[in-house]
Amino acid sequence: MPRYARGFDIEQALEHLQRKDRRLATWIRRLGPLPAPEGWRRSFDPVDALARAILFQQLSGKAASTIVGRVEAAIGSKRLHADTLGLIDDTALRACGVSGNKALALRDLARREAGGELPSLRQMSVMGHEDIINALVPVRGIGRWTVEMMLMFRLGRPDILPIDDLGIRKGAQRVDGAEVMLTPKALAERGERWGPYRTYASLYLWRIADFSTDPKLKTNRSQD
Repeated sequence: MPRYARGFDIEQALEHLQRKDRRLATWIRRLGPLPAPEGWRRSFDPVDALARAILFQQLSGKAASTIVGRVEAAIGSKRLHADTLGLIDDTALRACGVSGNKALALRDLARREAGGELPSLRQMSVMGHEDIINALVPVRGIGRWTVEMMLMFRLGRPDILPIDDLGIRKGAQRVDGAEVMLTPKALAERGERWGPYRTYASLYLWRIADFSTDPKLKTNRSQD
């Protein structure tokens, strides 16, 4: 059974993309090499990461960080898991600023963890990315995009293309000089030439979507 490393050789990915796609290669030369996401090198707890993803949904980073801090104080731990989330009731969660829907999502996450339904980091290391997606999207409040961000920025899987992400679609539109954005289905077909390094192509597409007159313009979609 193959074991998946966290991260991949970005120099090899860079060379592959430049060879396979001349239009993207033009942008790559303009922007230069992109660094590997810092999350590849950091310790990673999937359940805690999913809980934080739930709390951060549809909020500014500052507002979400404030709410997370309140929850951590209420449970007396920086580890969001079934055992620690079980220390706080829904009324207390609401007092921390957690919406009713997010509280339900956290409860569902905790229930699934306690029931052994969620794969551990060790188990994920031998699972294909579609298997990981299928294992996690049944959790309330967790969609495919959220898992794709985990796969890209924390697990370092090399071949992820979030075809429903508007930034990715806008970046592809600019690469091709098209009048309209590709549909997700068309983008998936367009991205076949980037495999097996669609993750690295995605990093460029986000950067291209945000590109201005400054080629060093940065974007921040990491799962820090």
